Order: sequence, then structure tokens, then C-alpha cells
Amino acid sequence: MESPTVFDALDIRLLQALETDGRAPFSRIAAVLGVSDQTVARRFRRLTAEGGLRVVGVRNAERMGKDHWILRLRCAPDGALTIADALARRPDTFWVGLASGGTEVVCMTRPRTPGDHDDLLLGKLPRTPHIVEIRAHQILHTFFGGPRGWLGKLAPLSPEQVAALTPRRSAPPAGPVRITPEDEPLVAALEADGRVTYPELQRATGLSESSVKRRLTALLESGAVFVDIEYAAEPLGYRCGSTLWITAAPAALDAVGEALAGHGPIAYVAATAGPSNLVATAVTRDTADLYAYVSGRLGHLDGVQHVETAPFLRRVKQLTYRPGR
Repeated sequence: MESPTVFDALDIRLLQALETDGRAPFSRIAAVLGVSDQTVARRFRRLTAEGGLRVVGVRNAERMGKDHWILRLRCAPDGALTIADALARRPDTFWVGLASGGTEVVCMTRPRTPGDHDDLLLGKLPRTPHIVEIRAHQILHTFFGGPRGWLGKLAPLSPEQVAALTPRRSAPPAGPVRITPEDEPLVAALEADGRVTYPELQRATGLSESSVKRRLTALLESGAVFVDIEYAAEPLGYRCGSTLWITAAPAALDAVGEALAGHGPIAYVAATAGPSNLVATAVTRDTADLYAYVSGRLGHLDGVQHVETAPFLRRVKQLTYRPGR
């Protein structure tokens, strides 16, 4: 479905409010934004229908101590979109896109089990026609992304408004956390709709309302699950998304990653295994803006040795997959 020509200031503030707490009641968001509950509900419905807005629960692979990967698949041009669509339909993938003029598929995966990873990388992909080359980069450390959202860098909300919306939660436990089999129905419901109501969670899990609230709070506080949003960036005026494959000197890797995490255009940055040791997603207004960033602030970072830039031709999947968008 086509997105609106532009998000206005209230739309952008609402998006950051949801990025801060995707499950915040409309009444609390309205109070912070200084508008009525009805206005927030109406804007939410419009952004969902026209702006690609989705609020979903996401499993946090790093908090659970599980591997996740970013794949680069060099493809024959006539097969790239079919391959991207097939990957996007898998429940263990997110951020699937066509890059390099439609000759490369970039895909992030969160395998539920080691067997899922082996099945994809050692089984299905090598036998897929039209794939010329497969590069798999394991994510070693995330500097920015996941629970920390990019909209905060645009700062449509004041620090006081962000503080009023930020959930009060206990400190997460040290070490890896896990999702129990008993929690799987609850997590599955959150993955379908991050704003799913407590009565709906009761029906999905068969638990009492108090048990649902307790289990949901435990999952969110542990960091095993977080609530994220997806939306179209184009109505914000940012029409150029790119993957940056960066090689930094090993001694400078952490410093470069932390510096990138603070740069305005960077929506995601992580250290990886592979030929390059950093991968980042840059969101810019256009290619001129991208050039200015790569040749300027990024290029002047001490320790950066090489940058490969791959603008996205099409975004096939963010957190959810909707065929035909």
C-alpha cells in the first residue's frame, strides 16, 4: 500500500513515542504529546494503513546468547527478487533487501536452533539456482540497533518526554536469558502484534491475567524480548538506505563502532566476522547526502581502512513480510 507523501511533526513524535515504548497506552502517549486520546488513535490507524507502521515483539538473540548472521547473496539479476521473497517468508529472517543494482540480496537471520542455521547455509541456499556467491558474516557485537531506535537521533521528542514514556523496569540479569517452552505462545502472540491486549494474551496462552502480566514483565525486563516498530522512512524525507561494509584496524574496531553508533545517519552498526569487520545501515535523504557522510564524517574516522557502500534498490522485509509492498 502506498505511504503518505510526508509524515508531519505529530506523526514523527508518535513514531518516536512508540519506538520508546511500543506498548504504551494511547492515553499516556496523548498526555505526553499534548493531544487527545482520539487523535493518537486516529494517527496510529493512519500510519498503520498508509505509512507501513507495525509494532511487533522481537526475540533478542544477543541477550539469549544465540548466534545471528547477516548474509550477502550475489545473484543473477533475474533471480534476486524471487530469492529475496523466499528468504523474507522465513520466520527466522529480517531486514531482507535488494542491493547493488538488484544483483545482491542482503539478509539478516536469527536461527532458532543451530539446525536452522545449518539447513539454510549448508542445505537450501547452496542448492538454490541463480545464487552465484554466498557470504555469511556472524554478528559478534551490536553497537547500535535492536532495542535502541534510530528515530531518537532525530530528536522529535524532548528528553523529558522520552523519560515520561520510558518503561520503569528492573535491571536485567547478568548472563544469557532464555524463553521457556511455556512462554512460547505468549512470545508468538507478541511477534504477531506487539500491542496485543492482555485478554488476547490470556486466550493465546490459557493463563490468568495476573500470570500473563507477570510473564510479560519478566520477558521484557530480562531483555529476552523487546517491542520494536517498523515504518516507511521515505515519508520522513529519507529515501536512501544503504549497507556499509567497513574494515577497521583491529585495535580501532571498538572505537570506530562506538563512534558510528553516535552518527545521525546510522540506524544499525555491529562488529562482524568476515572480510570486513563492521556492518552498518545508513539512512540518508538521498545519494548526495550518502556521499557527504561517507566522504566526510565516516571517512575521517581514525582506524577506518576501507568502506564498501551498497545502496538498497528495494526493501523486501523489515521485521515483517507483506508481499507486494
